[in-house]
Amino acid sequence: MGRTHALTGWCAGLALAPAVGAGSVHQAVIFAATTAGFALLPDLDHPGASASRLLGWLTGALSWVLRRVSAGFYALTKGPRDEKVTGKHRHLSHTVLFAAGLGLLTSWGTTEGGPWAVVGVVVFGLMLAEGALGDWLLPVSGAAVAWWFFTAPPDRAGELASISGWLGIAVAAGCLTHCLGDALTEAGCPFLFPIPIAGETWYEIRPPKVLRFRTGKKVEKRLIFPVFALLGVLLVPGVWDHAVSTFERLFIPPSSQQATTP
Repeated sequence: MGRTHALTGWCAGLALAPAVGAGSVHQAVIFAATTAGFALLPDLDHPGASASRLLGWLTGALSWVLRRVSAGFYALTKGPRDEKVTGKHRHLSHTVLFAAGLGLLTSWGTTEGGPWAVVGVVVFGLMLAEGALGDWLLPVSGAAVAWWFFTAPPDRAGELASISGWLGIAVAAGCLTHCLGDALTEAGCPFLFPIPIAGETWYEIRPPKVLRFRTGKKVEKRLIFPVFALLGVLLVPGVWDHAVSTFERLFIPPSSQQATTP
């Protein structure tokens, strides 16, 4: 589901950007690209995931460590009614607690680390997203960064500080979007751990069977991905308003567009 996770993360980032103060086009694109990338990160607990293969042995080693930590954490916290599984995949990194913790760590790191930490988080998220969505994301995000650099006020340090303020939210939102996407699949996702549900500490949240889908099959490829691809364009600041005005100009007679007065 890598491509779908990244695309839904992109849409979530664009929808959330105005609420965190990233309202301009270039800010929204940077925010959404970061969210799209980190919507892939929870699958670092799987050796074959794109996040695990991104930087070769480095992310591979991180994946190995995360799987062991997740398995140990599951063994310590599982209840008597939880499934007898290893707890390596879709467990620790697929929880709201993980998303919130990584978001807080990102906020602290970018605040303390300064510009290089901010750039590191953005570039890492962009690399993750580009691997799933395609090379088009690189020039789009590069143009957004260049736009910011050449049009930002003289106090670029202040602008950079504002970016670091919402990067933690972008990271957390991306991880949470991933969890919500997995919750719609056949296997579900225990993202509400440690809240006990039906006697299970790691209860797999999922909708009724009729609303679930299998990863990589027709529903994901022919319905979910196209819908979110369209949303991913319409949610870019200004695109929806321009689309509506174009539709009105082409298909609505001028007389009906004028307000009637008594």
